[in-house]
Amino acid sequence: MPLTLPRIQSSMLGTRVSHARSISRIYSQPRFVIPPLVSQPCRHFSRERFAGAVSPSIKEKLPDPDLNPFRFSEFDLQGKVFVVTGGGRGLGLTLAEALVEASGEVYCLDKLLEPEKEFRLVQRRLGPQYGGALHYHQVDVREADNVDRVISDIAAHHQRMDGLIAAAGVQYVTPALEYPPDKIMEMLDVNYKGVYCSAVSCARQMIEYNCSGSILLIASMSGLVANKGFTSSVYNSSKAAVCQLARSLAMEWGKAVKGKPIRVNALCPGNIITPMVLKNFADDPKLKELWERENMLGRLSQPAEYRGAALFCLSDASTFMTGSQLIIDGGYTAW
Repeated sequence: MPLTLPRIQSSMLGTRVSHARSISRIYSQPRFVIPPLVSQPCRHFSRERFAGAVSPSIKEKLPDPDLNPFRFSEFDLQGKVFVVTGGGRGLGLTLAEALVEASGEVYCLDKLLEPEKEFRLVQRRLGPQYGGALHYHQVDVREADNVDRVISDIAAHHQRMDGLIAAAGVQYVTPALEYPPDKIMEMLDVNYKGVYCSAVSCARQMIEYNCSGSILLIASMSGLVANKGFTSSVYNSSKAAVCQLARSLAMEWGKAVKGKPIRVNALCPGNIITPMVLKNFADDPKLKELWERENMLGRLSQPAEYRGAALFCLSDASTFMTGSQLIIDGGYTAW
């Protein structure tokens, strides 16, 4: 029977190299059917996979694959399936793009009814030469039952689930004395509950299909320190909770898949130039100067600077890493 998912959209550009064709379908109906997928074994990097344009953020020329066909094969994601929450735009989409470039089958979940233009641009760039595929599904991480159902259906379609990047999050900059109590739970519903439920749903499918894999929770350096000039105690504490969640789940799931691990780590980015941060700068023009001054590199980061970290954590390159906090903040927390 074909897989039918409720209330969501899927768009796929590119298939594995052996398919030798690209597929792009957008369904406007409330229900749709994902086209059948032929399961194939994982392969090492090939010349064809890198025949297309390289991401503008990765200005490098790869050596001839004939010299070493097994070059960094631990980073190869071909044949593996991943979910990225908050993947419709921003940091989540950037990290999803990296997984597709490593040949992963990636499902971006976001509350947006339609993905933004940024998503479509990424889809057009990612062709079949990468060996992966990018999909979009509309779902709100606050709706735990819907998240669980969508992730379960994705896993059933592929008969596997290999990992998650939990990147969905919101941010409100408000002094504690002025913070409305009802807004507290609104933020925690996304930044903590959404992360928790997404991780549990993915882990359940990884156990069901006997897939030892990796879960990466997007926290923040603001969960580790009091970020100067950033008056959002609720946001900071929600990210601190995500760091502790990663440690606790890593302990619980260290041998969850028939003695094999589901690894869980937290990525703690520094200040990133995103639409949310630009709005903060508009409200407080001095904030950008303050953050740059407090950073050892004298600048803020771009979303693309976290691609390598995400691929490292989701791939077999980090098989002995779990319960960790990977801090990438330009030295901000090292003072």
